[in-house]
Amino acid sequence: MSVRVKTRMGMASNVSVHEVFNAFDTLSEILLLLPPEETYKLILVSKRWLQIISSPFFRHAYLARWKPTFHLIGFFICNTSYVGKQHVERVRRPRSESSMPLLSTSSLGDEVETSGVLKKLGYYIDSSNGVLLCGRHPKAYYLWDPRTKKQLKIPRHRAHFEEVVMSLITEDCPVQGFSYKVVRGECVSYAAQSSKVRVEIYSSKTTTWSYSELTCGETISLTPWTAGRVIGGVVYWYATGGKVAIYDTNDEEKRIDVIKLPKTFNYDEQVLGESSDGCLQYGWSNKSVMEIWKLEKVSDVLEWSIQFKLNFKAMWRMNPVESARFNTRTKETQLLAFFNQNSESVFIRCDSHIFVFDTKNQRVEEVKYQGRGSSFVWDYCKVLPYFQLSWPSSSSASLLEEGNM
Repeated sequence: MSVRVKTRMGMASNVSVHEVFNAFDTLSEILLLLPPEETYKLILVSKRWLQIISSPFFRHAYLARWKPTFHLIGFFICNTSYVGKQHVERVRRPRSESSMPLLSTSSLGDEVETSGVLKKLGYYIDSSNGVLLCGRHPKAYYLWDPRTKKQLKIPRHRAHFEEVVMSLITEDCPVQGFSYKVVRGECVSYAAQSSKVRVEIYSSKTTTWSYSELTCGETISLTPWTAGRVIGGVVYWYATGGKVAIYDTNDEEKRIDVIKLPKTFNYDEQVLGESSDGCLQYGWSNKSVMEIWKLEKVSDVLEWSIQFKLNFKAMWRMNPVESARFNTRTKETQLLAFFNQNSESVFIRCDSHIFVFDTKNQRVEEVKYQGRGSSFVWDYCKVLPYFQLSWPSSSSASLLEEGNM
């Protein structure tokens, strides 16, 4: 069978269907039209199709056309009182307690938890698209990929920071492939009245640490060992005084900015996330209410706008079956975390139970996990969801091949 197609010169030519479907550009354009659940199956058709679908160029174009989706692996339980260098406040972790406990919600999470690898990696620091950043401050930091089961030790940093906040940035370039950055920011006391922040960045592209001293327009003090957020290479860290610091790692200007959070009170729960349209989300809750805000530019000025407000008692009244089953009347409910690049759903917690709350239909659904959730003192722990980018995800096998376990 053959078809008539026009050549670049505008002349008609007989081309076989086999030749058309083996042309790299033509086949790529066709595959880009298919949804992820269909395209993924086609890697089994031939080595040629596998090569095209697995290429960085195709993956980059596919994610530009189709919104990326994420798979929940589980929840890490992080107790920051075990890390840091303030020996007066630091608590020694009991031997019976894991340094990086994982409440698994998937088969991959079950595999990770039972393999025992988490015991070798130290404490959880951050994650990006499934790649873990963990370690034992200030001795060593590691990257670990659950897909390849390999780890990579980050070269020793140059500058010594007594207390730090850290973030992991992963990037997927169609030309250079997968790369990453590890960002360390020094946390000094607000009493120092400093308008400068010392940072170090390790880049897999240069394989070296680079040191910078950032300048802020006002006094700034980063909050150590808190969960920040990375959106498009921009790092968002909590700062004292109810503020969030904003640092663009791709900007050559050595500057860090701060903006006041819309609401923050002592002992209230607060989380950062990324909205569906790539903006910073801020969630806040106390014993009775939850609010979700979004940071976006209005007339070239960053401003907070409220997206959703909820009374927990009203929420449970709309979900009477779950309320009765988990006896929520006598237990406190709080905001737990955001979904990845999602503005419609959030994780909430009541006692040791985790739920998904849909802001559209206001329904509550339990998240079932494997693990001893009741054994933790939840009020003193930070519960962080661990996501992996669903297909098509970049392969970090070549990146982490040095750290075969």
